Amino acid sequence: MNSMERLVAAIQGKPADRIPIFCNLLDQGARELNLSLEEYYSKGEYVAEGQLKMREKYGYDNLWSLFYVGKEAELLGCRRMIFAKDGPPNVGEMVLRRPEDIPALQVPDDIYSHPAFEEQRKCLRILRDEAGGKYPICAYLTASMTLPAILMGMEKWMSLLLTGPTALRDELLHKCSLFFQREIEAYRQAGADVLVYSNPFGSTDFITPKIFQELSLPWMQKDLQPGGTAGVVYYCGSSPFNDVIETVIEHLGIQVFYLSPMDDIRTGKRRVAGRGLTCGVINDILLIDWTREQVRAEVRRIIEAGKPGGRFLFGTLVMPFTIPEDNIRVMLEAACEFGEGETVC
Repeated sequence: MNSMERLVAAIQGKPADRIPIFCNLLDQGARELNLSLEEYYSKGEYVAEGQLKMREKYGYDNLWSLFYVGKEAELLGCRRMIFAKDGPPNVGEMVLRRPEDIPALQVPDDIYSHPAFEEQRKCLRILRDEAGGKYPICAYLTASMTLPAILMGMEKWMSLLLTGPTALRDELLHKCSLFFQREIEAYRQAGADVLVYSNPFGSTDFITPKIFQELSLPWMQKDLQPGGTAGVVYYCGSSPFNDVIETVIEHLGIQVFYLSPMDDIRTGKRRVAGRGLTCGVINDILLIDWTREQVRAEVRRIIEAGKPGGRFLFGTLVMPFTIPEDNIRVMLEAACEFGEGETVC
């Protein structure tokens, strides 16, 4: 089976040679091409080549069109990024310095053709031409409730969210939701298959159940209703969200759940209840220091918890740049070994 067939089989609960394995190697592509991170992320062709080389090197199932999360801020006017030597770039200036700047924020009408989307578009075109239909191509999108933290900083966003002014808060959320709707349309148009919907505010570990019901859930519905949830993955960063799975299925119709390493996999799978794909996720920060035996034991634990009954995927978080290559190989070899011969319903 190729990787796309493997993923479709897992989603549909059909037999496969093994479970799908998603490994989110992003910054490592720069090292593979012997480029600095700043140079690597300057061109879509570099990122595409890095992704293709990393997937070929390690043999996992997915490809990424993600450069760095701050790319979304650049589409909304951010003019400076800070590039580290051994980690993801960070936003170098806030698009919104104070809540009073919100009325002036402009959402691009056409993200697909926007100059700040050009390199992602190039990357996706190359990935689609080289691997389309064989390997799932992933895109990363920030939910309307989370995007303000990138535009104004988390402290200011939490203050606005919790204490107002409510009119400015709602205006910002409306603009961020409109941006999300246009961005997801652009990624679909460009050829992305898997659309990772990133929203720590979709977890009641991050916010209260009251805020989730009264704010997060309605804004998630606004984000996703226009284009639907085909290909959408529910992801709350590293925040656990087992307790909202049933609500998300009922109100949003999402069918793929990328659990937190802190979620109990058996509980998550029981709550998905065969209505979609459950993804068990390793805490990959620990891979920096773990021994080979520790890596294998944790991969085995995750897969043994999630594999019975099928509809399961093994995945990683953001795979820090400093993880030793040997530990990446050990993790993926173990995932192939323990994930072989998937049990289906």
